[in-house]
Amino acid sequence: MSKQLDALLDLLDLEQIELDIFRGRSPDERVQRVFGGQVAGQALVAAGRTVDPDRPVHSLHAYFIRPGDPAVPLVYTVERVRDGRSFTTRRVSAIQHGKTIFTLSASFHRPEPGPEHADRMPTVPPPEEIPPTIDRLEKLFGAIPEQFRDSPIDVRYAGPLTFEAERDPSLRRTDNLVWLRVNGELPDDPLLHVCLMTYASDLTLLDSVLLGHGLSWADGRTKGASLDHAMWFHRPFRADRWLLYAQESPIAAGARGLARGEVFTAGGDLVCSVVQEGLIRTTL
Repeated sequence: MSKQLDALLDLLDLEQIELDIFRGRSPDERVQRVFGGQVAGQALVAAGRTVDPDRPVHSLHAYFIRPGDPAVPLVYTVERVRDGRSFTTRRVSAIQHGKTIFTLSASFHRPEPGPEHADRMPTVPPPEEIPPTIDRLEKLFGAIPEQFRDSPIDVRYAGPLTFEAERDPSLRRTDNLVWLRVNGELPDDPLLHVCLMTYASDLTLLDSVLLGHGLSWADGRTKGASLDHAMWFHRPFRADRWLLYAQESPIAAGARGLARGEVFTAGGDLVCSVVQEGLIRTTL
């Protein structure tokens, strides 16, 4: 297991400071704002720790209200909205400097039998045939410091990187196929696997918006932030096994871009659906 994965697991292991109140932190005080996937993952950890393990999470809906300050702790308060016979509902608020910066509603459901169908996984080369993203970045920008190779999540793009589409207009598109997995073996804790996928779901989703316009977060003229985020968990999965994250952007307008994604196991099972709207501002 990589050191960075150990650090990420520690980041998601919230401190309980009172009944239904938890405290989290950020890994790097030097960045401008807290990564959205981190806040969403930590909030889901807080919600899940107030729910019986026999009721896995099946959906979450979140709003990013204010930028998070990485220099101070995040306090998560959990409201026990409902404990029904089949469903449990929780509402979580993340608080910094006395203000709410993020809210999440999550629903947990005791599994039941019912009709089943699912979309098919897109045809895509297996992850073993796709070079690691860090190697592709080195071809574009030169040597990458060694510490960046110890990533907690291995992400491999089956299509172009935003940096490549920025340089080559023929590569521009509004879909994005990414293989990802946690870089190490994880314990058999279903909530942990779901929270790690929640964290990872925010890493590449808005790339599908940028790709169609030749933009990148490093081009010096594009800035953005997640506005809201929704996920549905259909079947159990492991975050330490390869997952295909098939993403697309149906529209961008009014400085906002909509992106949606489906997550498949390597065996082709659809296990998760994601939708996000992001703020994207550009300057000439």
